Amino acid sequence: MEVRIAENAGFCFGVKRAMNMAWDELENKGDNSVYSLGPLIHNKQAVDRYKEKGLMEMDSLEKIPNDSKLIIRSHGVAKKIYTESKSKNMDIVDTTCPFVKKIHDIVKEFSNNGYKIIIVGNAAHPEIIGINGWCDNEAIVINSEEEVDNISLNCHDKYCVVSQTTANLEFFDRIVAKLESKIEDLTVKNTICCATKERQLSATDLAKEVDCMIVIGGKHSSNTQKLVNICKEIVPTFSIETREELDRSKLEGYKVAGVTAGASTPDWIIDEVIEFLKEL
Repeated sequence: MEVRIAENAGFCFGVKRAMNMAWDELENKGDNSVYSLGPLIHNKQAVDRYKEKGLMEMDSLEKIPNDSKLIIRSHGVAKKIYTESKSKNMDIVDTTCPFVKKIHDIVKEFSNNGYKIIIVGNAAHPEIIGINGWCDNEAIVINSEEEVDNISLNCHDKYCVVSQTTANLEFFDRIVAKLESKIEDLTVKNTICCATKERQLSATDLAKEVDCMIVIGGKHSSNTQKLVNICKEIVPTFSIETREELDRSKLEGYKVAGVTAGASTPDWIIDEVIEFLKEL
């Protein structure tokens, strides 16, 4: 089988930065415990390596002892987490992606200036939960065009719309177009990160040149699932987390396979998949 790899695939700048910062803390922790509030990134295999190194993952701040070292994960957190961790005298290592941090600043500024905030993305995603926490959790979260039709908007209010960093660009533009038809005073901030745009474009280009696509990444990774949806509109697509999920019998009919990976997928997992495909 011929294997072609997307020009942009695997760890993005923000994820690589977060993982390097967290690893450095674990390397130098000595006998002290290091905690994270939720998984560092949406890739189980990568996170498991950090747990083996000693990272303690907790799902709430209340479960983490006072005076502990706390890693803020790449998805970012709400403003109140910083306030509460400070009151618990925690030593914070902030690995929030700079692109996400920029959205926090935008939301905080516009909210303080009287704007209603609209976030395009999945309300249950930790990045969205964190962003909403910078405007007192009062944002309107939209994840479909139908939702725009169903929300109640005040024509006298000012609105600012931002996006989850991993949103699909075409989808964001469609949402904005619908909002602009309903809102007179709308400020649009396209906060989809450049790494996401690059991955989506290179995946689209590659999918047009191959017989099938393999998309590697966590099942809960938003940016990975966006790649899956983009590719399967063009060509048969297999969504996997590791090489073990590939079924040889289902791939043998294809001559040329394209490979891309989400921003939270480490190189070693990508390499294992490529080697497996080349052996077919």
